[in-house]
Amino acid sequence: MNIFSVIFMNFWGFDIIIFLAAIFNGFVFYMVKTSADKLRGHMTHTIYVPHFNLSRREADKRVSELHEEDVLGLRAAMDRFYALFVNITGIFPLLGILGTVVSLLGLVSDMENVTGNFYGALTSTFWGLIFAILFKFLDGVISPEIESNEKSVRLYLESNSGEEAAARADTAPETAGTAPAPVSGGDESGDAGNEE
Repeated sequence: MNIFSVIFMNFWGFDIIIFLAAIFNGFVFYMVKTSADKLRGHMTHTIYVPHFNLSRREADKRVSELHEEDVLGLRAAMDRFYALFVNITGIFPLLGILGTVVSLLGLVSDMENVTGNFYGALTSTFWGLIFAILFKFLDGVISPEIESNEKSVRLYLESNSGEEAAARADTAPETAGTAPAPVSGGDESGDAGNEE
């Protein structure tokens, strides 16, 4: 029997579930990559030196158009898709084992088709492992970009909180003259305790 015919023997059986999960996880990986690239594109002009093709004015315009809510929204989307991708990637070995168990349970009810059920058990394990390895490799490709984006967002948020503190410090001298004067003690007329 040809090895390819054995591998694809159970395709329309339990293996189709593994293939559908792989297609869905491929789409989720695409969404992770797209959202990570979009966030990196926004953060590159904010945190790092502008790209040589951009003028300083264009880079400043992009930075001024970037709002903290937008950055947090992009990061949340990236994190949501990445968490989904990692979780689906982790179920492929389990799907392979489940396919194996389902096929081996078929041996109990159908002793005449022992070879077919045994091949079905092996192919489910095979496809579960193949897709687990493939998506684990893709996770290794995308995870450095995710970590870099997280660092960039953290730097951006820290720099924004520093700018907000500086803005508050700039407005503080204006309100300093309106603060109530301290009450001096020692006046026995009773006016010392009256505050407006």
